[in-house]
Amino acid sequence: MSTATSPATQQAYGVERVCAAWDVPRSTYYAHQKPVVTTTPLTGVAPKPVISDDELLDLIRYDLETSPFRGEGHRKVWARLRVRQQARVSRQRILRLMRENHLLSPHRVRQSEGCAHPGHIITDAPNVMWGSDGTRILTVDEGWVWLFTAVEHWNAECVGWHVCKLGNRYAALEAVAMGIKRVFGSTCADVARGLSLRIDHGTQFLADHYLNQVRFWGINPSFAFVEQPQTNGVAERFNRTLKEQAIYGRVFRNVEEVRQAVDTFINLYNAVWQVEKLRFVSPNQARVDHARRAA
Repeated sequence: MSTATSPATQQAYGVERVCAAWDVPRSTYYAHQKPVVTTTPLTGVAPKPVISDDELLDLIRYDLETSPFRGEGHRKVWARLRVRQQARVSRQRILRLMRENHLLSPHRVRQSEGCAHPGHIITDAPNVMWGSDGTRILTVDEGWVWLFTAVEHWNAECVGWHVCKLGNRYAALEAVAMGIKRVFGSTCADVARGLSLRIDHGTQFLADHYLNQVRFWGINPSFAFVEQPQTNGVAERFNRTLKEQAIYGRVFRNVEEVRQAVDTFINLYNAVWQVEKLRFVSPNQARVDHARRAA
């Protein structure tokens, strides 16, 4: 009917006009024009694999035993079986069999048995443990500059800090030296005997010069656990607070502008910052109260 010609206009009626006259959707018309495809119903049974799991597991074990390397993962086993044994199977199937039979690479498995850290790094008295850490701050003229801090674990007080362009082992020691001179009055040998210093595994803190110098002051280096930054959480949290309060949202031209901003914030922080673990008193006030109770 749609291809029929109108006697009045000598033009075909068209699908749109015919469907409108018959009140039939055009989608129904076009659906009836498609050829009917007959499909075989699914039986729900997967085809049987060419290689059984037991045979494939034997191939995997043989490949691992004959390989000149140790600790290889399932991807290399899968690739070698495709080439050497012509075993064209799914990589996920190789992974499943190796996992079920404990054949996966031991290098991908955490060797430690849980977290050995007790979760408590706050001391009950001052000068028992300090924490030190470094961080970088971007400037316009001089690029990245370094900030090193030394923080008292007992009251979260920043006892020392140092801002510089080159963040090496000597610069990292400046923050600790400032704290020792401020708290103990000098930097002579054994002046801080009994104090522990929590540091991470950065190259500055692992240097022989750094470790020998802190031991000269009588300080015992205490390294944070690998991949557990919370074990140096006091210094880490202070650096985050400093950046949130004095660094983020500002543009610094050079290292001197950073030094001025850090100096201003640390003086304000030690004087009036309310520390929740100290029942919302400032670090300076907590030290004054402790000295009054000890007198």
